[in-house]
Amino acid sequence: MRSLLAALLLVPALGAAETKTLPLELPKPAVAGTPRPFKVTNLEAPRTGPRELPKVPAAAANLALGKEVTSSAREAVAGDLSYVTDGDKAGDEGYEVELPRGHQWVQIDLGAPAEIHALALWHFHRERRVYFAVVAQISDDPEFKKGVTTVFNNDDANKLGFGEGKDPCYIESHEGRVIPVAGIKGRYVRLHSHGNTSGASNDYVEAEVWGVAAK
Repeated sequence: MRSLLAALLLVPALGAAETKTLPLELPKPAVAGTPRPFKVTNLEAPRTGPRELPKVPAAAANLALGKEVTSSAREAVAGDLSYVTDGDKAGDEGYEVELPRGHQWVQIDLGAPAEIHALALWHFHRERRVYFAVVAQISDDPEFKKGVTTVFNNDDANKLGFGEGKDPCYIESHEGRVIPVAGIKGRYVRLHSHGNTSGASNDYVEAEVWGVAAK
């Protein structure tokens, strides 16, 4: 009995080797200049201590890297849509794609259905600002007319028509915004926004989609 118990204690917990902490690589902090004052009603409280990153499957990778990006805009105001998935998260001027004012979105085609476990998103983070109506959705439909799952929504005024969001607004930083996802399957990821506290534009620096190929 004792030998059996000892053997059991040596066996790793089931699934312990099957996951890893999201291996997020951050750019250098890039905030410059005097912060502009702003007031946001549903702004999250300042965090104390280090950020806790979600667990993802051990085989998970950034499936968005180098993938095709499209958008709701006919053309970008500045930059190129390829910036969203080029792997460069720097906050300096010229590393972001700027879309026109109003409600806009960028969409990433992963190339094949995937099981998604986390998203990471960087808007322009060279200055202290908040982006409004940030909504992240996943679907197998490139038109996002069916089978759509919303995994983040801080549109508390329902400007975009997806329902009143319960997630908080947040101040952009080099840390980006990490969104845990419960293994949702889909080929396309669409990211919405509706201006920011510094202006009406919609600016994207980088987006990562962490997951594995769908079974």
